Amino acid sequence: MAKPHPITAKLSKWFEKNLRPLPWRNSSNPYHIWLSEVILQQTRVDQGTAYYLRFIELFPTVRDLAKAHEDVVLHAWQGLGYYSRARNLHAAAKTIVDKHQGEFPNEYATIRDLKGIGDYTASAISSIAFGLPHAAVDGNVNRVIARLFSIEDPVDSPTGKKQIAALAEELLDIKNPGNHNQAMMELGALICTPRKPNCSSCPVQVHCSGFTSKNQEHFPVKQGKTKVRNRFFSYLIFIDKNQETLVRKREGKDIWQGLHEFPLIESKNAKEQNELHNSLEARYKFKYSESYTHLLSHQRLHIVFLTCWIEELPVDDWNNAIRIKRDDLYQYALPRAITRYLSSIISL
Repeated sequence: MAKPHPITAKLSKWFEKNLRPLPWRNSSNPYHIWLSEVILQQTRVDQGTAYYLRFIELFPTVRDLAKAHEDVVLHAWQGLGYYSRARNLHAAAKTIVDKHQGEFPNEYATIRDLKGIGDYTASAISSIAFGLPHAAVDGNVNRVIARLFSIEDPVDSPTGKKQIAALAEELLDIKNPGNHNQAMMELGALICTPRKPNCSSCPVQVHCSGFTSKNQEHFPVKQGKTKVRNRFFSYLIFIDKNQETLVRKREGKDIWQGLHEFPLIESKNAKEQNELHNSLEARYKFKYSESYTHLLSHQRLHIVFLTCWIEELPVDDWNNAIRIKRDDLYQYALPRAITRYLSSIISL
């Protein structure tokens, strides 16, 4: 057996002393580990922990998650964003129940086949829950390895990914892969941060090529950023004499799939949005909000809320619209952009 890389032993000792006492670390339950990994994919630990504990309380087992209605799952996820994570989580739970009798699969390939689970998540679950020797490479690990070995190829390029994956496997502690993977991620989260890394506290500083060359913040190298798309949303909030309003469920492959929202008209640009508002004045007497900007990973939403008090709700004008009591709005899973607006006003 090849001698472990010198980085590996030092990292293990550092992790034993510095690991954060996170709730999922008290369990080897693959369901708990899976849930924590999915939540933390696009979420800070301090925010994600509360959601993790809520999910465990609402859905204690994979079977509980599988039998829950999708609307209930999405409502529990509300505020975390990237809702495809919740839908995939729900779908995968159903697969585990239907194809694996409710037992979480214990082989890498089978875990990898579950909906929404990629190489990183499959490696994390299989190593932490089952002790399988698979290196988990997330954004933190990408950054750590790129700096340790001064990887000049972009980490999001095929060549860069191949180099990172090979080095991650070389560093892997095959006797304790779960702790090793967590240690690599913890190092990236606490020490080897994107900006102003705390190199003086790094347990593997002496082995870091980036630090030695005083060029650590140059890494990781990335390809050009994805262009941000601007979208222009006008939400129409109708309130009738019975204090009822209209909402619709978002469908298709767009953002916020499965969530509810007010009737929406999307414009191509700001000029078209203004023209829309002028044309709507011929039919309704709206109160306009200021324009809100809501940022997603590759989209910038420019949102205006138009509120209208009306005798009868125009249900027939909006496909699949349902009437609900205004006070019942928060019983539905709503996009964060809408809940932020609602929380910013005293009343509609």
